[in-house]
Amino acid sequence: MSAAYRPSTGYRTATTIAAWVLGILWLSPLLYAIWTAFHPAAYSTRFVLGAPLTLENFVRAWHAAPFSRYFFNTTIIVIMIVGAQCVLCTLAAFAFARSKFRGRDILFSLVLLQLMISPDILAVVNYRTIRALGAVDTLFGVALPYLTSAFGIFLLRQTFMTVPRDLEDAARIEGCGTLGVLWRVYVPLARPVYLAYGLVQVSFHWNNFLWPLIITNSVETRPLTVGLSVFSSVDQGIDWSVITAATLMTSGPLLVGFLVFQRQFVQSFMRAGIR
Repeated sequence: MSAAYRPSTGYRTATTIAAWVLGILWLSPLLYAIWTAFHPAAYSTRFVLGAPLTLENFVRAWHAAPFSRYFFNTTIIVIMIVGAQCVLCTLAAFAFARSKFRGRDILFSLVLLQLMISPDILAVVNYRTIRALGAVDTLFGVALPYLTSAFGIFLLRQTFMTVPRDLEDAARIEGCGTLGVLWRVYVPLARPVYLAYGLVQVSFHWNNFLWPLIITNSVETRPLTVGLSVFSSVDQGIDWSVITAATLMTSGPLLVGFLVFQRQFVQSFMRAGIR
C-alpha cells in the first residue's frame, strides 16, 4: 500500500477503539447473563467484585422445569433435520450438477425461487399439512418442514460443479457406480462445505422458536426454546438469576461447540466462500 493511501495513526487508533466498543456492546448481554447466573439474586443488579459465587441458580433452574426432556427433544430434532438435509440435498445437488434430464434448469430455478420465501410465511400451510398427516405435537412434525433445504441444494450443487470430470471418469473406470462416484469422489471433496453448512443448520434449528411453538403442545415434544419461553413466563414467578442460568444451560452446548470447533468453523466458511 502506497504512503498516499496508508491510513494515519489516529485513524487506526479510532478504528481499534470503535471495534472494541462494538465488541463489548455485543457481548454485554452475555456477560450480564453470566454474572447474574453465577451470583445470588441480591447481586443481579449490583456489580460487586467480591460478590459470592454460587451454582444454586443452575440447580434451581434444572429442577424447576424438565430441561432434560427439552434437551433430548432438541437433540433428536436437530439430528433428524441435519441428517435428512445432508442426504436429500446431496442427492438433489448431484442430480442438478451432473445429470442431464428434461426440465433440469426449470426445476433448479424453482429451487432457487424458494430461497426468497421465508419458512415463517408458510407456517399456516405447513400446520394444515402436518395436521392432515396426524403429526401435530410430535418430534417428526417439528422436523418435517425442514428435512430438505433449497440453500443446501444450491450450495452443494455449486460445489459439485467445481469437481473435475476426470476424477469421476477415473472412479467409473475403477468400477464405481453413480452412488459410488458420489460417495467416494464428490462427498469427500465437499467436506469443508458440509462442515460449514452443518454448523449453521445446527445453530439455526437449535434456536428455532416459532414453528416448534406452533406445532407442539406438550412437554414430551417441546424443544429447548419453547420450554425456556414457558419457564421464563411471568406466571412462573422465578427470579432473574434463575432465568439467566436456564438461558446459559440452553445456549451452553452451542457456545462450547463453537469454541471447540472455532478454527474448523472459520476455515470451512473461508473455503466454502472461495467456491
